[in-house]
Amino acid sequence: MIHVSATPVLALRGVSKRFGAVQALTDVELEIHTGEVVALVGDNGAGKSTLVKTIAGVHPIDEGIIEWEGAPVSINRPHDAQALGIATVYQDLALCDNLDVVQNLFLGREIRRFGVLDEVEMEKRALTLLDTLSIRIPSVRIPIASLSGGQRQTVAIARSLVGEPKVVILDEPTAALGVEQTAQVLDLVERLRDRGLGVILISHNMADVKAVADRVAVLRLGSNNGVFSVRDTSQETIISAITGATDNAVTRRQARTVETAS
Repeated sequence: MIHVSATPVLALRGVSKRFGAVQALTDVELEIHTGEVVALVGDNGAGKSTLVKTIAGVHPIDEGIIEWEGAPVSINRPHDAQALGIATVYQDLALCDNLDVVQNLFLGREIRRFGVLDEVEMEKRALTLLDTLSIRIPSVRIPIASLSGGQRQTVAIARSLVGEPKVVILDEPTAALGVEQTAQVLDLVERLRDRGLGVILISHNMADVKAVADRVAVLRLGSNNGVFSVRDTSQETIISAITGATDNAVTRRQARTVETAS
């Protein structure tokens, strides 16, 4: 069992971001500790993608502070985030279908020996990495195109770990997957936590969130609308925070259930 760090590995303090006249984020606070999964949830347009891209260095923040291991840092471009130890796996995965698993894992980080690609070493490291993450694929030498959606997702997550990050951001990792493939990916998310990483999981799927997240941070209209412990919070409470409504179909149904029981 990994102990959660006292100081957050990553913290956002009063972060705001605007695009012209549109205020996308307002005074957002977020803390990520090592060895925990924080789900970032909210309706479409709540600011989740913008928030992720500020952490990943795609959209530099306008106001506020980003802290890394307790110290303020500047993240103005993707390279800054990667150098700190932040890896992002976007929804489109950005894998190369025609390349095999090894080539995808080390794309842009190829290992060379005497100026020549060291295929043996890369294959060895690929096998070790996939083995430690319990990722099962038929062969590391088959093209990405021949893998299932779940296998592709696990390879993309494994690739993000080649640089040994401390925080991994997963953008809707189970969005297009079936039940079995979703279970594969969620198992991998738990193994990332067990390895002591901080994980930010963006998801619309409350079942996935309940299955693997320790805390849920709700964004609504670009602002914080609560951070909840998954263990101690009902799904209805979280949905109410997402919708901004204390009275909605879910809460009304819950109220009816309580009345019937009493």
